[in-house]
Formats: sequence, structure tokens, C-alpha cells
Amino acid sequence: MRHGCPSEVGKLERLLLKHPRQAYVDQDSIHRQWKKLGYTGSPDWTEAVKEYDDFCGLLKKHVPEILFLPENRTTGLDSIYIRDPVVMTVRGAVLGNMGKPARSGEPEAAACILTEEGLPVLGSISGEGRLEGGDVVVFDETTIAVGQGYRTNREGINQLRMLTSGFIEEFVIVPLPHWDGPSGVLHLMSLISPVDDDLAVVYSRLMPVPFRQWLIRRGMKLIEVPDEEYPTMACNVLAVAPRKCVVLAGNPRTRRMLEDEGAEIFEYKGDEISHKGAGGPTCLTRPLLRR
Repeated sequence: MRHGCPSEVGKLERLLLKHPRQAYVDQDSIHRQWKKLGYTGSPDWTEAVKEYDDFCGLLKKHVPEILFLPENRTTGLDSIYIRDPVVMTVRGAVLGNMGKPARSGEPEAAACILTEEGLPVLGSISGEGRLEGGDVVVFDETTIAVGQGYRTNREGINQLRMLTSGFIEEFVIVPLPHWDGPSGVLHLMSLISPVDDDLAVVYSRLMPVPFRQWLIRRGMKLIEVPDEEYPTMACNVLAVAPRKCVVLAGNPRTRRMLEDEGAEIFEYKGDEISHKGAGGPTCLTRPLLRR
């Protein structure tokens, strides 16, 4: 098996990325797009490439195989956040249908490399359905949670449920808050990052009570991100293995709480590739195989 993600925390063996050389292309392309896409500032091309090279160098120490998406004229700056156009289940991929119109070309662009690599595609979200990968959290082989908000709607969720009905037994729908509104970025994974089967980093102040209670019933201990570190994406944590965590630099309180739980922390600088586009390490990565 060279595909399948039975959780968000298993040992990461195969990973899909998109480098800013292919997503941002060049500084002129950045200047044309960043305001329309709602970025907080214009990424600096040179610094973005350096940050991403360092990020990749960190990942290569832990992930045996990394694939890169090529440049595609139907995609833009946001395609660096490769998690969103694809959902990876234990049996194969589901192609999303983006809630952000400017990202509509990303699922098809990602599908090309999945096909080339022989990864099974279970189907695509279509029609009025909307689904982005940042709204899907896989807890085990038969359990997933999906956030319903401005990027993922009920029709998209229903289509995902049908595509996974043969093996997903518990399908948890999590209504998301308005927060910054339709133009903001709020996925389910903006509120939770599992880092082990029994441990997750969360921002409970935005979390629906029934979902938080569900996590606790599963036996998960919750690391509560402090208010001052939520805007700097302390809640966005990529597990490359259980309690081995890639995090954005600059969130010392959350880092300390993770370390108190026995987690090993690997930081990267993301001023250009993360903060300005509101996408942390989970957003920048699409796991294809976890053990």
C-alpha cells in the first residue's frame, strides 16, 4: 500500500506539497493576486522560497517520500495550501470542490499527480456541493469529523458521506461559527489538530460544545491554545508521527504545553508562506500515506 491515512497522527510516510516556485511563480504574480485573495500582506518571493526550502528540509528528516505538484495555470497563490483540494481516507482520495471560488482549479490540478502515482480516487464533490480538506479530520479508519461552514456545505458533506459509506461508520458533522465571515479562513482544522490518538491541540472558545464533549468521550486530552496565540496559528500543528509535531515558530506557551505532554517539537519560520495567507503546517501539506 502506498496510500491511505487512517488518522491524522500516524507515522507520515508519503506527502504531497506544492512549492512557492510553482504556486507563487514570481513576484509579479504575487502582486497581481494577494489583495484579491485576502492575504494580510504581499509575500516576498525570495523570503517565501527560503522559508519553504527550510520547511521542506525539516520535513525530509521525517518523511521518506515527498511529491511536488507542478505549476498549473488554473491555480494561484492559495495552491500552496495543498491540504484543501484533496481529502485522503484510508482507501483513497476524494477530490474537493472549493468553497473559495478563486481556488476552483485546484482539485483537478491535484488529480493529475494522484493519477500518475497510481493513487485511487474514490470520487469528486460536484454540483452545488462544497468541500475543502481543511474541514475534514480523520480520527481512525472508521471515524471522521467534517466542519460545516463557509468553505464546506451540507451538500458537499452528504456527497463525502456517500463516497465513504462502505468503510466510515461514524461521521461527525461539526457546525462552524461565523467568526470573520465568508471572506475569512475558518476550517475545522483551525480549531483542532490531533497530535496523538489521545491528545489534540484545540481552541475551545470557537468549538461547538457537542463536538468538544465528543472528543472528551473518546478519551482525548485537550491542549488549550491561549487567546494571544490563536491568531498566530498555534492551533495548526502537523503530526509527522505521534507526538512529533511541526509547528509555526512564535507560540511559546503552546509549545511548552505540548512538551509537557511529551511531544517533540520542530519549528519553522512562516512569515511569508503561512502568516500572510493564513495557512499553517497542516494547510501546507497533504499526507498521502500514514502508518
